[in-house]
Amino acid sequence: MTQLKTLFEQAVIDSKQLPDKPDNMTLLKIYALYKQASVGDVDAERPGFTDMVGRAKWDAWNALKGSSTNAAMQDYIALIESLK
Repeated sequence: MTQLKTLFEQAVIDSKQLPDKPDNMTLLKIYALYKQASVGDVDAERPGFTDMVGRAKWDAWNALKGSSTNAAMQDYIALIESLK
């Protein structure tokens, strides 16, 4: 396993133990970076109008389309470190 992957997995653990709950926009960014790093580009259809949370998550993830896995991992790690 690469060092970046190890650091990413530790950041995922750390994200569940943050001292304060991040605001909704930061939570969306955490979600989107995690999905881009672990899955890649979004490949599902955008949720319907009645699923506001699903749409917000999809939009945040889709905004990262084309970002590399490594870049998403690095951004995720940096974001979690900044929230500690």
